[in-house]
Amino acid sequence: MSEAKKNASAKGEKAMDKDKEEVLENIMEELEQEAKDKEKEASEGDKEQEPKEEPAESSEEKNPEDAKDEDKKKGLFNKKEKKNPLQEKVDELNDKVLRQMAEFENFRKRTDKEKAQQFELGQSNILEKLLPIVDNFERGLAAVPESEKDGAFADGMNKIYKQLVTELENLGVTPIEAVGKEFDPNFHNAVMQVESEEYGSGIVAQELQKGYMFHDTVLRHSMVGVTP
Repeated sequence: MSEAKKNASAKGEKAMDKDKEEVLENIMEELEQEAKDKEKEASEGDKEQEPKEEPAESSEEKNPEDAKDEDKKKGLFNKKEKKNPLQEKVDELNDKVLRQMAEFENFRKRTDKEKAQQFELGQSNILEKLLPIVDNFERGLAAVPESEKDGAFADGMNKIYKQLVTELENLGVTPIEAVGKEFDPNFHNAVMQVESEEYGSGIVAQELQKGYMFHDTVLRHSMVGVTP
């Protein structure tokens, strides 16, 4: 093949290659434009599907009462949201301490009351055992003849008796009134009926054994005879 033909053939191939490149470039441009158009259409479709926001109601059109209620709700909500967790913990611990202090105070009062009751019970048991001694003093002094009541022995016994009775009174022990009083089963123990012209029916006419009170509690009931 001659050089002229070879050159012509080479030029033809270059032209064909150039045409191919131009065609490919055009195809690429068309594809890119088509992709852009589709993306634009998709974006516009999403905008159409978004719900339209209704215009906010102007403050002039709102009812003042509704606005106040709404502000209160917002205020409460904001307060709840803004509450400090550390402060909540402090309040919780403070409440717990106050409760424990109140429980301890109630326990202390209850314990003191129980101790006082137990002490009074023990004290009343001891005092009750002293009452027969008082009875014996009274019987002994009542048996002293009139001629010997001014004697040294009788006088000494009487002083000891009075001292014992005084100390019992200082401790809160007092005799129960019986003779001439209406019979009361809370204080008197009736063991017999006694005829009496002085007292009416249901009245204590005779005291056989003296009864005593320890503060507000009956230490020993009076043993009495009651008129029928």
